[in-house]
Amino acid sequence: MADELLFNPRTYDPAHFDPETRRLLRATVDWFENRGKRRIIEDYRTRAWLGDFLAFAAEEKLFATFLTPAGEGAGDQRWDTARIAALNEILGFYGLDYWYAWQVTILGLGPVWQSGNDAARARAARLLAEGEVFAFGLSEKSHGADIYSTDMLLEPDGEGGFRATGSKYYIGNGNAAGLVSVFGRRTDVEGPDGYVFFAADSRHSSYHLVKNVVDSSKFVSEFRLQGYPVAAEDVLHTGRAAFDAALNTVNVGKFNLCTASIGICEHAMYEAVTHAANRVLYGRPVTAFPHVRRELADAYVRLVGMKLFSDRAVDYFRTAGPDDRRYLLFNPMTKMKVTTEGEKVIDLMWDVIAAKGFEKDNYFAQAAVEIRGLPKLEGTVHVNLALILKFMRNHLLEPADYPAVPTRLDAADDAFLFRQGPARGLGSVRFHDWRPAFDAYDRLRNVARFREQADALCEFVRTAAPDEAQSRDLDLLLAVGQLFALVVHAQLVLEQAALTGLDDDVLDELFAVLVRDFSAHAVELHGKDSATEEQQSWALGAVRRPVVDEARSARVWTRVEALSGAYEMRP
Repeated sequence: MADELLFNPRTYDPAHFDPETRRLLRATVDWFENRGKRRIIEDYRTRAWLGDFLAFAAEEKLFATFLTPAGEGAGDQRWDTARIAALNEILGFYGLDYWYAWQVTILGLGPVWQSGNDAARARAARLLAEGEVFAFGLSEKSHGADIYSTDMLLEPDGEGGFRATGSKYYIGNGNAAGLVSVFGRRTDVEGPDGYVFFAADSRHSSYHLVKNVVDSSKFVSEFRLQGYPVAAEDVLHTGRAAFDAALNTVNVGKFNLCTASIGICEHAMYEAVTHAANRVLYGRPVTAFPHVRRELADAYVRLVGMKLFSDRAVDYFRTAGPDDRRYLLFNPMTKMKVTTEGEKVIDLMWDVIAAKGFEKDNYFAQAAVEIRGLPKLEGTVHVNLALILKFMRNHLLEPADYPAVPTRLDAADDAFLFRQGPARGLGSVRFHDWRPAFDAYDRLRNVARFREQADALCEFVRTAAPDEAQSRDLDLLLAVGQLFALVVHAQLVLEQAALTGLDDDVLDELFAVLVRDFSAHAVELHGKDSATEEQQSWALGAVRRPVVDEARSARVWTRVEALSGAYEMRP
């Protein structure tokens, strides 16, 4: 029996989308399946550029259809987060290199679609239609993504334009982008008013490609502009708007990391379970050992949780607006929480399959490497945890009234993502009450037990929250952030479970894992150097043991065991 919760190319039929989206997603799956596992692994091992895949995408107008907002294109072209997420998952499933070329194209387009420059937007739409990729020239070798300190300098040319000189570092697609959105600052204007985002062409003679800074098919470039001519029609944003465009672009782009992580884990899980189920040690299948069953079952329910959270977060992205900015919490959650869950999923499976995970003929070997990158892209885990903390008090203690958000799979353009406005005011964002999602599942004992921990965290925020001195201790704050992130993760998992009718056994088994996670982070908080006696006491009081149900665990194991042989990529 095929598992309906995991992506399986053998059975994949995205019938919930419109016909053209459905055709393109299926065509992408078929292109990879026809290419075959041996060729994909060999391309990964030899660091081959992705020319064949990009040629396929150009012929099908895949990027143009999915990444051209409705107002800039025609027909089925629109910016639809639901189908973008579906393609992220597929590309991650077959190889993160393919996803990366697509992801940095999304980032490169962000400043363009936010711009009031009609000529630049028309140029981007034309380049997409021609099959070009894009790049996002923000980070620099000396400063990383610290946009306050950019050394890309624009000197006025006396004719209304500029000459740009400076280097950018860690810029995906910098070797081939038809348009690179580059962030810099004017030499004649001090402070934030001097920021500029402009469009450059990687084929221009004043654009110098230095190298690929990673040993990978992903072309993560260092490039240098030397007196690059920036005409008025190349300027995308100036002043504070350029700063906001940088942050709002990352808001759009970081969301894609979660579903790429999901795709990686799904492919690896088919390989891992199939190998373990057919491996005999001491006269018994490996999957007969209790610790193996626990590890694979934990990996499975964590992966299901990743999918549930990410799918539900799509709905909040698509319903966002000036008066509903809840996506600003759920976005760093997908980037930080889902991707670190992906690392745990891979580690659990790797503990089971051991040396098999290194073999060059398996997808798993590259999955084990690539899964590490996603928590570290678009801001580290620490950066995103610190961001999440800004929302904690309002989310836990100050709920507001919002209309119910439905599942959003409609063929609509997510136009608000390119008019998010100033990137500030996070402390004023309000959220709907998280408790009803738990109330709907109080029949499940581990959901009820986790609810006790969530209520305890609310009490911590009321009575034992970090004081002014502790608020400067990021090490302590990050431990608190992990506890809060678990509550937010659990909330959206439950919301999506209710919308999809998820099996109670799977959900209760997942919450047994989350109860253990919360307890582990509480113990971590207890051990922090600056934790007060009151905080230490609270932390130990929040520790809970999951409710054990052997029959439930056995039923979940049956689902995991059925993954053996359910999918194998053609040679």
